[in-house]
Amino acid sequence: MKFQPRNIVLFLIAIIFLGSCASKEDVVYFQNAALSGLETQVKESTSTTRFKVDDLISIYVSTLDPEASAPFNLFRGTQEGGIRPEQVDYLVDKEGEIDFPVVGKVKVVGLTPEELRVKLTEHLSDYLKDPIINIRLKNFTVTVLGEVKRPGTYVVNGEQITIFEALGLAGDMTIKGMRKNVLVVREFDGTKVYYRIDLTNNSAAESPVYYLTQNDVVYVEPNKSAITSSTLDNRASITVSIVTALITSAVILISRN
Repeated sequence: MKFQPRNIVLFLIAIIFLGSCASKEDVVYFQNAALSGLETQVKESTSTTRFKVDDLISIYVSTLDPEASAPFNLFRGTQEGGIRPEQVDYLVDKEGEIDFPVVGKVKVVGLTPEELRVKLTEHLSDYLKDPIINIRLKNFTVTVLGEVKRPGTYVVNGEQITIFEALGLAGDMTIKGMRKNVLVVREFDGTKVYYRIDLTNNSAAESPVYYLTQNDVVYVEPNKSAITSSTLDNRASITVSIVTALITSAVILISRN
């Protein structure tokens, strides 16, 4: 069977419309979040930073007597040439515990930094007088994805960050981001919880996810304009391929005649 140039053109044009139609299902993340049964009311207490499994915690104990508090601080290496050895951080294990010097295993998962400070002070009361305990979460990061200028994972310096500050780190939303339906994914009691927030409403500041916790994921869904633009870009790419194919076909036909 011999293909005519006209048939080839019609066939290739049909490919453009059959293969280039993008939809919401093709580009949007977490599409079943609202239907998964996990979109529950997040408790207010989860807005406070609480230690989780695999967290990295810096703990430093000091007193008026440095020698007395020394056994309760872990360092890597020895002091040479005035260079202070590196302090060792504590990793929260799968049981939610850290192995603290002298004291042994201490349950920390679910505690706030202040609650852990009080707990350690009680443990050390038999060994030290009026200890000062500095505690810091070392792996506080948040991930911002979707329609923002600089998606990525960002380190938080401090114990608290708002969703607006996280978006600021990512360069803010693009004009194509859905501001009324921003999704926050958070681990809550060992389960991923999905919570949506309308950032155009003043009540956003009262949301349980207005303050983010470590490892939260903020996802800005693309609006209809972004999805349509994705379709057009895809069609433009395919059109270039079609034109190239047509030119190649024409050259072959001319060479045969």
